[in-house]
Amino acid sequence: MNTINLLLLILCLVSVWFNCYAIYAAFCFFRNQQPINTDFHPPITIIKPVCGLDPNTYQNLASFCQQNYPDYQIIFSFRDLDDPAIPTVKQILHDFQHLDIELVVCPRLIGSNLKMSNVANASENAKHEILFIVDSDIRVERNYLQRVIQPLQDQKVGVITCLYRSLVGHWTTILTAISTSTEFAAGVLVNHNLAKSINYAFGQTIVIRKQALTAIGGFEAIADYLADDFQLGYLPTEVGYKVVLSDYVVEHELTASTLTDAMAQKIRWAQCVRVSRPWGYCGLIFIYGTVISTLLLITTSASNLSWIVFSITWLTRFTMGWIVGVVSIQDQTTKKYLWLIPLSDLFALIIWCCSFLSNKTKWRQEQFKLTKDGKLVVIANT
Repeated sequence: MNTINLLLLILCLVSVWFNCYAIYAAFCFFRNQQPINTDFHPPITIIKPVCGLDPNTYQNLASFCQQNYPDYQIIFSFRDLDDPAIPTVKQILHDFQHLDIELVVCPRLIGSNLKMSNVANASENAKHEILFIVDSDIRVERNYLQRVIQPLQDQKVGVITCLYRSLVGHWTTILTAISTSTEFAAGVLVNHNLAKSINYAFGQTIVIRKQALTAIGGFEAIADYLADDFQLGYLPTEVGYKVVLSDYVVEHELTASTLTDAMAQKIRWAQCVRVSRPWGYCGLIFIYGTVISTLLLITTSASNLSWIVFSITWLTRFTMGWIVGVVSIQDQTTKKYLWLIPLSDLFALIIWCCSFLSNKTKWRQEQFKLTKDGKLVVIANT
């Protein structure tokens, strides 16, 4: 066996180990769900930065207005007075007049990351000490606030975040949804189980104490980073706070309508991980066992050993995809299209490679260059 085949074999064996450990990590995490203390319901402020109108914007935003929670404020924040989603938010204000809801429009910039400027502008109107920062394309059930808030009973906890499953709006996003539930979530669960904690967060839900936010220098401290969600988890751990991964899984709506848009979105997400956790990102190569075992089969002319490795790799990958993506994350897209996992892995491997090719990214029609430390530098239009 030559060096290349030996390397492919090692990658396949590590992939098998990863698949098996991801199954174990998922069982460990979701079987130990924290009990709900219904007497714990501190007042909170939900900040929803909004930019643009998605197909189900009303349903997504309204789900946060239907919470079984006694005391919460919602701030919908915009940077542009002409944003097409403003009429939808005004309808929300009309339909839920009994709630404490505000609409804030402010173009003030505090850095290159426009979303963080939007969040910072909204935070000035926040009445409460606990902030829920949630993307506008997220949908939740009525028990979301009560379940997610639970870890804050521990005063050492400064940040809470959530895993997510994707709602498919177009066929071009099916592979992204599968990858999210069976690759991304698996990686997070493995990391969480090995380290017994995490030191990052996801933009789909970030719960943060104001005192933790103040301790890291406020939103201004992360206003130039592409991976703002990572920094909102990482920096508080640097000053002594804990980050907790909630057992609640939110729903995230994918809206890319073309394959080009879907790839651009995935590459931007991949760049976020690469600049935030470079060694962890390089380690993702071990996840793509279905592709690597196929290469091994080809390069060894379908030897008996390569067939055995191929079969075991594919079996563990599909089993992990079912246990993590369908049973644990409860992703209906993965359940329906489980057979597309190898194609999803190939797509993800291509994205993984593409993310190393350029330090430029496009976000909400703006062009940026990524610095080595993950900051965004605006590229002037010529």
